[in-house]
Amino acid sequence: MSEVINNQSKQKQESLKNIIRELHRGVPVEKLKKEFHEIIRNTSAEEIAAMETALINEGFPVEEVQRLCDVHASVFADSLKKVGKAGKVPGHPVHSYLLENKEVKKQLKRLRRLLKRIRRGAPDEKLLGDFEETFERFKEIEKHFVRKENQLFPALEAQNFTGPTKVMWGKHDEIRGNIRQMSANHNAGDWQALYREFKMLSSAIKKLIFLEERILFPTALRKLSDAEWARIKRGESEIGYAWITPSNLWDAGLAASQGMAERIESIDINQETKALQDTIRLDTGELTAEQINLMLKHLPFDVTFVDENDQVRYYSDTADRIFPRSPGIIGRAVQNCHPPKSVHIVEKIVESFKNKTRNVADFWIKMGEKFVYIRYFPVYDETGNYRGVLEVSQEVSEIRKLEGERRLLDW
Repeated sequence: MSEVINNQSKQKQESLKNIIRELHRGVPVEKLKKEFHEIIRNTSAEEIAAMETALINEGFPVEEVQRLCDVHASVFADSLKKVGKAGKVPGHPVHSYLLENKEVKKQLKRLRRLLKRIRRGAPDEKLLGDFEETFERFKEIEKHFVRKENQLFPALEAQNFTGPTKVMWGKHDEIRGNIRQMSANHNAGDWQALYREFKMLSSAIKKLIFLEERILFPTALRKLSDAEWARIKRGESEIGYAWITPSNLWDAGLAASQGMAERIESIDINQETKALQDTIRLDTGELTAEQINLMLKHLPFDVTFVDENDQVRYYSDTADRIFPRSPGIIGRAVQNCHPPKSVHIVEKIVESFKNKTRNVADFWIKMGEKFVYIRYFPVYDETGNYRGVLEVSQEVSEIRKLEGERRLLDW
């Protein structure tokens, strides 16, 4: 019986490959709908996600598999209704995602009303001010994306559920691109282009919500244990929420009260306190773990360390961190911590460090008023063995303004 099921799954995957090839050749989606519907008829959300993962593992580019997402939204509706929308106790991470989805729909309606008036031309100052305020508030959707990328995705990757997370990260980046283009159109005063871009943004978000609520969340609820959801919940506050304040009816304490505390906290409090007080001998001195932790947290720049196995082992939890990080990335493959379109750059840097053909990689970017300098350094032990990568990120806009000298204290 299992062989029959496996054969059916393989046949569906082969059919999906053919559809991807047809899409790549430029065949309109409308002409492929019927064939697509036959493939996924009576197919569960988990099976669909597994097929996406298999296609990526076989070498199909993420961008090509990602194109199926648009077909998901238009064809999968009937076949996936039986899955139902994921829903949990208020305060559960999935419940919070669903609340944000309801809120983003309201945000889109507000933006649409304003933009319909703006596109008529010659908007007055009050109308533009209302739009700018609403659009700025809408940008909080970034927190929704970052929580998924840094908290939910690592937990799913630990369950070998990787294909759909890469595809969805790509959809996030598409929407981020829409937002950037809307900002550019607004700054240029191109109201027609602004409205056109908004329509693309609105469509992309609606498709994303469908994929989340019909595939991602139901599958995550089946795959992840309460203890894993508790760990996800405990790291969410590092990033924050878009527009909502989650309830406390479900939290990490609830899972602990159900006898799962030992799986959530693997270190006894007394042992942890003792470990913090123990002295660690370094090359030039001795420090306790607590002192090392405090020192790293107070550095005037952000630090992230990736070990020789390409796994994230540490990030400095500084007060004004430039790029969002949360505990969910610890132990995660560094390749999965970046958008699919930039993974090849990460791999090139790491490979050059392992081969010792480069000893630094640096980038600088503008983030609003900030000017951020990002540097990557290889780490080798005393015998020259590669042990990892150190990422250092610093906001340097004030440093760039320095001139002359200051030799005396001026306060």
